[in-house]
Amino acid sequence: MILMNNWMTKRITTLLLLVTFSISGCFVYKFNDAVIPTNVKTVKIGFIENRARYVNPQLSPKLTDKIQSKITGQTKLTRTNNDDADYVINGAITNYDPSQTVGVSAQQASTNRLTVTVHIILRKTLENKVEEFDVSRSFDFSANLTLQQAEGQLLDEVVRNLTDEIFNRIFNNW
Repeated sequence: MILMNNWMTKRITTLLLLVTFSISGCFVYKFNDAVIPTNVKTVKIGFIENRARYVNPQLSPKLTDKIQSKITGQTKLTRTNNDDADYVINGAITNYDPSQTVGVSAQQASTNRLTVTVHIILRKTLENKVEEFDVSRSFDFSANLTLQQAEGQLLDEVVRNLTDEIFNRIFNNW
């Protein structure tokens, strides 16, 4: 009887584990998988220019590098410098606005907000189609910090969030 219970316990445990793994697999969503037509093989990624009134000199090169890294690392597209690439991605930072106060405490500003907007132009050469869209994100920082201090703390987060949103808009139709 003990041998039978031990055998049944092992079987039930194994069955429960299999069911658990199969059910959990049904609900996994991968947000880093790019949806790219099979005929699209090459991409040209232009420098993201900074056309905002206020220019953070580090933002354009870091954003451009991060977008290039994400696209080459998470897609099978081959980067090229040819204008006849299957996808040609260009863009510009159009807004960099640190002037918004979002939190007030004891009659003083406690939180400021930096809003960054990037305009992207995606040319799909094979479809002879051009898509344009804006990506805008806001980042809060302490009103006790100068803009330069806040930029130092926020730059990596700004670049990462904008890159993710641009990537998702291009390759995941978000």
